[in-house]
Amino acid sequence: MAAVAGLLMSAAFPAVAIWPAALVAVAILLVVLDGRRLGGALLISTVYGLVLFSLLVSWTARYLGPVPWLALTVVEGVLTGVSLVLISLAYRWVPRAWPCFRSVLLPAVVAALWTVHEMFLGAWPYGGFPWARLGMTQAEGPFAPVASWIGVSGLSFLMVFAVALVVEAARSWSVHRARVLIAPAATLLVLLLTPLFPTTPQGTMRIAAVQGNGPTGYFDTRAQYSVIDAQMAATEPLEGRGADLVVWPEGSVDYDPFQDASTARRLARVAARMDAPVLADAATERGDDVFNTAFLWTQEGTATEQHDKRHPVPFGEYVPDRAFFNALAPDLIGLIGREYTPGTNPPLVRVGDTAVGLAICFDVIYDEVIREGVQGGAQVLVFQTNNADFRGTDENLQQLGFARMRAIETGRSVVNVSTVGTSQVMRPDGTTVASLDADEAGALLEDVELRSGLTAAVLLGPWVQLTLLVAGAGALATAGWRARRR
Repeated sequence: MAAVAGLLMSAAFPAVAIWPAALVAVAILLVVLDGRRLGGALLISTVYGLVLFSLLVSWTARYLGPVPWLALTVVEGVLTGVSLVLISLAYRWVPRAWPCFRSVLLPAVVAALWTVHEMFLGAWPYGGFPWARLGMTQAEGPFAPVASWIGVSGLSFLMVFAVALVVEAARSWSVHRARVLIAPAATLLVLLLTPLFPTTPQGTMRIAAVQGNGPTGYFDTRAQYSVIDAQMAATEPLEGRGADLVVWPEGSVDYDPFQDASTARRLARVAARMDAPVLADAATERGDDVFNTAFLWTQEGTATEQHDKRHPVPFGEYVPDRAFFNALAPDLIGLIGREYTPGTNPPLVRVGDTAVGLAICFDVIYDEVIREGVQGGAQVLVFQTNNADFRGTDENLQQLGFARMRAIETGRSVVNVSTVGTSQVMRPDGTTVASLDADEAGALLEDVELRSGLTAAVLLGPWVQLTLLVAGAGALATAGWRARRR
């Protein structure tokens, strides 16, 4: 049953995107965790985690074979198993500690501990991997607007709380106690009827998003300047049509334009012909450090602003503890020649009077990056990514779903642009304005709505997480102490 729960949870994420499957998966997992001893609970939750991640991140094996896929699956599956054991302890201790409040207090503690589990996976090891958060399954679901009030972690909490309430109601159900349905029904109504948190329209910005479909994968054969030339060719049809900003994806420039004069001239030529600055991305060097850098190249032939990727991908953009892992898999580790340095500058650039919030590739899954850009004044969000190493998999659609949740959570339009697709422009409610298919060169030119004002999720999101962490852990510890005394 734990394996079935993992299968259903993976189906709730894009590309399958059967959002109700997430609720069924949680229900199954909670039922099978209830009443288990520590070893049994660890086994059950680990089986769930292994099945979930083996399916969800199967795209890691697309070009590099089974080793990275197995490594990520095992690490995340085991960490899932360890962290979800706390829910089994809650089912053991809370009813004994506070028997009169089981029907509501127990679901609240269980839901809080679920979000603690998500925060744990999102922070450790090596910066964490918050890819499988329950709230993110609602990119195509009806509960998504809740995220604009309490963030993705808050949405995860409410979803688990609602399911746990239903489980408790089913356990204590009788024809004479229909009132046990009041709490789960009320929670489901909150999830279904909560509107989007309002933000304020501030006009539009005409943005060109260009998907060059160049040879940007690790194993792609490429000639000199072939990537930037592909981007330039895909941009050319937009010349003379008027744009305020041209957006190119992550890895859209072959060489460091601050070091390579030919690359700098190409960027200047595009900016001049489009009469708009170009927001591009390349690997740049400063001293001994290498950064994954988004930069704004202007019509004057210079870069005025830049942002370095905050969370380089472990074993993709750098190798932590290289000597240790090189001894285990020297052929794979040897493929990663560069060691990217984490950025510290704000995820924000300014185009005239308009602030544009940024996230480079997997940075879209880290709350603090998105929040920092919006709190810095961003009126629109631009996510640059390179999916070339995952062609033909669900990775790009999963990442696109996360981008859609960020639009809803922040009340901002999103321009998600990829080297090879899928690229989209989204409204602040997450609906799609325009899209480019994967594996095709093309460009979008849209009047993208600007918004100002902070949603409750942006303001309260960190406090919601802190409250759930402290309350969940504190309630479990107190319940364990009281249960042992009883």
